[in-house]
Amino acid sequence: KMKIYFKEEKRMLRKAVTLLLSGMLIMLFISVAGAESPTYVGASKCKACHIKQFNSWEQTPMAKSFEDLKAGAKAEEKKKAGIDPNKDYTADKNCLKCHTTSYGKPGGFKTIADTPDLAGAQCESCHGPGSEYRKVMMKNPKYKLDEVKAAGLVIPSEKNCTECHGADSPFNEKVDAKYKFNFKERLKKTHEQFPKKYQH
Repeated sequence: KMKIYFKEEKRMLRKAVTLLLSGMLIMLFISVAGAESPTYVGASKCKACHIKQFNSWEQTPMAKSFEDLKAGAKAEEKKKAGIDPNKDYTADKNCLKCHTTSYGKPGGFKTIADTPDLAGAQCESCHGPGSEYRKVMMKNPKYKLDEVKAAGLVIPSEKNCTECHGADSPFNEKVDAKYKFNFKERLKKTHEQFPKKYQH
C-alpha cells in the first residue's frame, strides 16, 4: 500500500511541476510577445524638445541627403565620384542605407511614398529608434542619461558614423579632400555646440 501511495504522490508531483512550468512558459511568451519593439518616430518628433539641435541638424548635408539622390542634384560632385549625375538614385538600396533613416532595418525608411518622414539621415540614424526613449523623456523632462540609454538611446561613436562616412562611400577624401571625415569636428557642427537642456 505504501508503494502505491508514493507512486501516486510522485505522479501528482510530476503533473504539478509540468503544469507550473507550462504556465511559466506561457506567461514568458505573452510578456515577450506583448513587449513593443522600438520604432522610428522621425525628426519632427525630436524637434519639439530639441529645437536648437534640430535647427542645427537641418543646416547639415545629412538633413538634405535624400535630395542629393535625385537626378541632376550635385552633378559636379557625382561626376568627380564617377557617378552618373543624370540618374535617379532615390530607389537605389546602396545609396538609401546612408541617405535615409535606417533603410533596411525594421521600421526604417522603405520608400519616399511609404515613409516620407524618414527621408534624409535624421536623429535616429545616429541615436537609434526613438519611440521608447522618447516616452522616458516625455514622462520626465529631467531624465537621466542612463534611463534613456536603458530605453534604447544610442550614443553615437566614430564607428557608427564611418558606416556611411567611410571608404565605401563614393564621396570620400580620395575623390575630394572636403569629404575627409573628422568625427569631433562633425559633432561640433551638428549639435554639441548647444548646452543640454538638463545636465545628465
